Amino acid sequence: MKRILLSCTALVSLYAAPAVQAAEIPADSHLTAATVYTGRATLTRQATIEVPAGAHTLVFSNLSADLLPDSLRAEGSAISKVTFGAISHKIIAGAELAAPREKELADQLLSLEDQRKAIESEKQALIEKKNFLSTLSQQGALRTQENIAEINLKPEQWSAAAKAVYSDTSDTLKALNAQDIALRDLNKQVIKVQQELAQLRTGQRNSYQVTLPLEVAAPTTLKIDLSYQIPGASWVPLYDARLDTKTGKLDLIQYGSVRQNSGEDWSDIALTLSTAQPQRGTGLPDLTPFWLSLYQSQTFGNVGGAQMKKVMMMEGRADMSVASAPMAAPAPMEMADAAVEQEAEFVVATIETGGFVSEYRIPGPSVVKADGTESKLMIGAFDSDSKMQIQIKPQISTDAYLVANTTLKGDSPVLPGAVNLFRDGAFVGQSHLPLLRPGEDQDLAFGIDDQVSVKRKMLKDQRSEAGVISKDTVLERHMVTEIQNLHTTPVDVSVLETTPASKDKQIQTEIIADKTTPGYKTDVKNIKGLLNWTVHMEPKQKTEVKLGWQVSWPKDANVSGL
Repeated sequence: MKRILLSCTALVSLYAAPAVQAAEIPADSHLTAATVYTGRATLTRQATIEVPAGAHTLVFSNLSADLLPDSLRAEGSAISKVTFGAISHKIIAGAELAAPREKELADQLLSLEDQRKAIESEKQALIEKKNFLSTLSQQGALRTQENIAEINLKPEQWSAAAKAVYSDTSDTLKALNAQDIALRDLNKQVIKVQQELAQLRTGQRNSYQVTLPLEVAAPTTLKIDLSYQIPGASWVPLYDARLDTKTGKLDLIQYGSVRQNSGEDWSDIALTLSTAQPQRGTGLPDLTPFWLSLYQSQTFGNVGGAQMKKVMMMEGRADMSVASAPMAAPAPMEMADAAVEQEAEFVVATIETGGFVSEYRIPGPSVVKADGTESKLMIGAFDSDSKMQIQIKPQISTDAYLVANTTLKGDSPVLPGAVNLFRDGAFVGQSHLPLLRPGEDQDLAFGIDDQVSVKRKMLKDQRSEAGVISKDTVLERHMVTEIQNLHTTPVDVSVLETTPASKDKQIQTEIIADKTTPGYKTDVKNIKGLLNWTVHMEPKQKTEVKLGWQVSWPKDANVSGL
């Protein structure tokens, strides 16, 4: 089978068009695939067409008016030789809504409105009947009084009439109640459709028509794919971080949150999530000369009592124009023994990381609604090495936090995104992951650990003067952090503190060695003055982390930050 490929950027037909008018063949296509980027998507429609020999024109109708024409691309396959010409496109004005789902909802809303009018008409007729029966009952009562006065009463006749009026009135009231219930249910449906219709918000009545001339050597079946890009579609990464405190294992699972409001539901399609960003352009603009010129200022007389200066340019002006960036062209599971229950498993995406772009191919047919509803699709789990520790920052709080330090393995990076945190299966909060490349590490905090006691004490906070000839102001502080492990198992505790860092040579800082617990790291994570102690603590063990520092500066100067 031969494969034919054509992009809409072709300017010349690939074959000599015959003199006779080519016959138009409608291409009844359906969506088969979508590749979603951060701000748009590439859709692929497929059609299978029986094409007779000769020259013809395939016509794809009712395509989204938002499609980007420069991204149109066609490729196909057939047993017989098929030659494509140049793709063309045009806008078709229409009276009906163009988006399929939007049109379906609009027709549904119109039908509901018609039903409501019919029910309201029936209800009005019942009200008229009820009023008539009420009037008839009042007239009957008057006639009864007249007959009593004339001593001409016939009880059996009036009793039968009263029963008839009662029966009809009762049936009418029941029917009115049923109509009210029907109207209430119908109004709920109308509101639901109106809300869903408002979420689509396209309002488009125009559509694109794409035509593709072709020449066929012999009658054949042509399978053709038409692809194009549309705005209004995006995806963002989401993560679940699940920590097992007994084993210290951290599972980092990635999902893709996909949204689109193209007006057409994506049903049972092959879905790919891509990190490419075609909307950002393909390159930088050209650099232009950076011209400089001299100017002289001339002083004019006072105007209204104010001195005014006028600047006169003596030579050429700087060329401030900047060229704009070019736009980018766009297996079923076998049943186990019935007596043994098995946990359901997610099928993970296929990840392709070759080159500069990562693509995540979501397994199986996918569905993404056209109303902007979030579709959360599982991509897969990242391979990482994790180390669990208790983290304390006594300058901020005396609470101890459970933290997992995880180092990314494998070939695929972690994209920035929100992460849901679970500790032993319980949701404890949400955080954010930055861009992580393989080999980089990140701390994820999983809430307060009440089994680690922390107390903070200030031992010395003294300001004095030092120096023989020129006096300096000296500030000295000593702190101690008391820690106790109340767990029944050993824990690793990380204590983080910052010491003053100077931006001025006249400000001198010093860590007092005999007042500071040794074994710390300095300038941790490239943060100036950040110290870190890591302590392994056995169950019920107590320990102290001491810190002493000194700052000095000229006596007559002021220091900010203390």
